[in-house]
Amino acid sequence: MPAFLRFLRWALYLGLAGVLLGGIALGTAYWLIAPRLPSAESLRDVRMQVPLRVKSADGRLIAMFGETKRTPVRIEDVPPQLREAFLAAEDADFYQHGGIDLGGIARAVWLTVTTGSKHVAGGSTITQQVARMFFLSPEVSYTRKLSEIFLAFRIENALSKDEILQLYLNKAFFGHRSYGVAAAAEFYYGKTLDQLTLAECAMLASIPKFPSTGNPLSRPQRALERRGYVLGRMLDNRFIDRADYDRAMAAADLAQPHEPPVEVDAPYFAELVRREAIDRLGNEALTDGYVITTTLDASMQEAANRAVRDGLLAYDRRHGWRGAEGHVDLPADAGDEALDAALADYRPIAGLVPALVLESGAKEATLRLADGQGASVELASIGWARRFIDSDRRGAAPAKVADVLKRGDIVRMARDAEGDWQLAQIPAAESALVAIEPADGAIRSMVGGFSFQRSKFNRSTQAARQPGSGFKPFLYSAAFERGFTPASVLNDAPVQFPDPSRPDGMWAPKNDDGSFQGPIRLREALVKSVNLVSVRLLDAIGVRYAREYMTRFGFGLDQVPENLSMALGTASVSPLAMARGYAVFANGGYLVDPYLIASIDDRDGTTVYRATPGIACASCAAPDLGAPAPATAASPLNPIASAHAANDPAMHLAPRALDPRNAYLVTSLMRDVVRRGTGSAAMSLKREDLAGKTGSTNDHRDAWFSGFNSALAVSCWVGLDDFGSLGRGEFGAKAALPIWIDFMRVALDGVPEQPFDMPEGIARVRVDRYSGLLAGAGDPNAILEVMKSEDATRLATQPPVDEDANHERREAYDVF
Repeated sequence: MPAFLRFLRWALYLGLAGVLLGGIALGTAYWLIAPRLPSAESLRDVRMQVPLRVKSADGRLIAMFGETKRTPVRIEDVPPQLREAFLAAEDADFYQHGGIDLGGIARAVWLTVTTGSKHVAGGSTITQQVARMFFLSPEVSYTRKLSEIFLAFRIENALSKDEILQLYLNKAFFGHRSYGVAAAAEFYYGKTLDQLTLAECAMLASIPKFPSTGNPLSRPQRALERRGYVLGRMLDNRFIDRADYDRAMAAADLAQPHEPPVEVDAPYFAELVRREAIDRLGNEALTDGYVITTTLDASMQEAANRAVRDGLLAYDRRHGWRGAEGHVDLPADAGDEALDAALADYRPIAGLVPALVLESGAKEATLRLADGQGASVELASIGWARRFIDSDRRGAAPAKVADVLKRGDIVRMARDAEGDWQLAQIPAAESALVAIEPADGAIRSMVGGFSFQRSKFNRSTQAARQPGSGFKPFLYSAAFERGFTPASVLNDAPVQFPDPSRPDGMWAPKNDDGSFQGPIRLREALVKSVNLVSVRLLDAIGVRYAREYMTRFGFGLDQVPENLSMALGTASVSPLAMARGYAVFANGGYLVDPYLIASIDDRDGTTVYRATPGIACASCAAPDLGAPAPATAASPLNPIASAHAANDPAMHLAPRALDPRNAYLVTSLMRDVVRRGTGSAAMSLKREDLAGKTGSTNDHRDAWFSGFNSALAVSCWVGLDDFGSLGRGEFGAKAALPIWIDFMRVALDGVPEQPFDMPEGIARVRVDRYSGLLAGAGDPNAILEVMKSEDATRLATQPPVDEDANHERREAYDVF
């Protein structure tokens, strides 16, 4: 018995010594580690990484930017069932312990001692995991584990249990770039937290342990096993009863990717917004939860996308079939697996889905789409698919479907207006369309190409293409400042100019059709897009003056050539630059700056930026940049312009670029271009308030139509990225104008016609249609023309047209 007492005494001494030594070791560790640990108080002001959201003017989502997907939630908004699932999975005693689980730590220590491994699971409470998530690295070491324990105590002292759990639920990683339980619920199930079932709550709670390899998409079976474990823990802890457990265990898991529901397809526009956001907000723009409201109109953007797509497909059909996109050798007994593999590397592009030709005969071909559904192509529907030779030539019409499609061909299919599948191909040409409000420069729609997926190059802003005749209105504006009028007559006849760069030393410009019309008024010259009149006009006013004048429309001097070819539109411009230039005519002479962002709100909903664009005010007498505009400056489409109309002091007047009379005169000419000239197809819109100009360049490398009314200025371009020819006859009126019309049909639907009001200082004058001089009494050739009052006064000092002298001019018209 004494021996046993001595054993107990020594055991007690050794135990006390162990406790003492352990306390000394722990105190020493705390003394060494604690000074280097951060304060837990910083967690009160922690800012989770939240992606940048870009929205349209009417609040529809355009894009999200950021490496993480996260939607922070308050603990009060987390359903009790979901909270209990996480507690069961990670830390059932969370609300009872003081930050660490002594039993769990003892088990982890025992396993470490017995296995010799540092990589031992378990032992970390939710508080410890929060410490690791926010303050520590993922390295496995004893020092890190001790730091985690010490930080857990600090966190428990600084925050409430609910605050700690809220941090955990918002910070935890759930795989597939999803951070936080709300983002995970949206991604895996497309639901908000209050819509989750018990089985889904358990599945989400099971993921953070193995987020990359244990989520229901990467390893479905393993995820189901983990879900079962969590449900079992919930049952053991009496969070659920047996009936709930059985139902949840039997439930099928329906997890699948649910990306954020992008509601407006505007990737080119969104990328510009992203870049500007970084410029304005710095590197935090993509991670600090900002919400950007843009100027984009969702319905207009949808119309622009559809118009560009349909216009390019129509162009492509006019030039024939370039062949299958790919080909595979299909064995006769190819099964579904082989058929799916053949299409595995092909993705839908702008609504054109990949398809594999299974059989092809004389009258019909059968195809399999990428999603497994079938489709057919009949001979009657592919009459357009004549073999492409070059941009000007096509082969004969196919006599049978097998002449076009062969078994194993990989092609594209697209739905037509009736919803039926039709053979298609990715267009060789590209297009861009941009629409801005003349009132303040707000960009309402932007398409930079056929597919952002295929090419990130934004042709609406980055392309530098020749505008051709679309540049002539700017030249005519310069001429009207030099005393010319719409009634001025120039000779459309052959002309040559010295040009040392040419072999013969002379430059002889020509009209598109090679014909000449003799003496012709400027109005008619623009309506008919007569090149030689533009060249003579530029020669008359001077290249230097005209080049400087172009800066009034926002063009840089480096964009405009220093020679007479400027008259034929050899400048280098983008569609956005053209829309901005045409907006000067549309708004009565003001140069507005195009802009994308209307406002920026931080994660708390506080507005940190609001656009204050310069407003065009056609009724303002002086360009006082600080004066608010009167109510007449309101735009029917743009609330920002309307805010200025209400005398918002934050708004200011845009700089005046033109005399309003000059803008009116050029607009008057372009209205006739639409009514009876090269843009007459636009009259299909049945509106009288449209003006615009077609544009084409040598060898049909570029096709344009830029046009406007007082609500919108829109420029559309079509061309090849390699500057090749679009093909014979592909003028602006054929390739670009139909796209512009399709867009404007939607954009102006419901918008009342707004006539261009004649400004003061404009006179209506009866002139002779041949000479441009004042018409004599009873002149049968008299027409009404508009011009500046001083030009009309000057014209009145000249004798009226002499009928005998005018006879020679009419003969000249007949000759040419």
